[in-house]
Amino acid sequence: METWDAITSRRNVREFAERPIGDEDLDRILEAGRRAPSSRNWQPWDFVVVTDRAQLGELAQVWRGGGHIAHSAATVVVVLPEAEDASQRERAAFDTGQATVQMMIAAASLGIGSGHSAVGDQARAREILGFPEDRYAYIMIDFGYPAERPLAPIRRPDRRPFEEVVHRGRW
Repeated sequence: METWDAITSRRNVREFAERPIGDEDLDRILEAGRRAPSSRNWQPWDFVVVTDRAQLGELAQVWRGGGHIAHSAATVVVVLPEAEDASQRERAAFDTGQATVQMMIAAASLGIGSGHSAVGDQARAREILGFPEDRYAYIMIDFGYPAERPLAPIRRPDRRPFEEVVHRGRW
């Protein structure tokens, strides 16, 4: 799939087919995240990949709206260091956004859907995943093949009109 098609095809998928993601494809998705740019090449993230069905079921419970995670083929939890100041937290959030979208676009290019979820219960997430006390789970990204319609470019996206969003030179 061409890059533009991957961008225009990506949508939040909440229902997944019972089909595993091959190791090569999953590694490609993770490599896309690893290669994401970050402030001063900080690379604050660690990725915890979960594919075990029972563990996915437990992970789905760390956020009240995370039920879709239980049915994903794989979920990547982005873990960040506890930041000492607001500037570090802001940089980590921005950098993680870049890594996240790169993984989602890489997945879409392979026909793999994705969604995202917050993490509410940090203690439970730490218990399930075993990350250190000086880290926290920032976001979960679930991946899998869409259960219903495959990914395809969305012809009429539910977005504000281009002319309303884009301002050239001035507002």
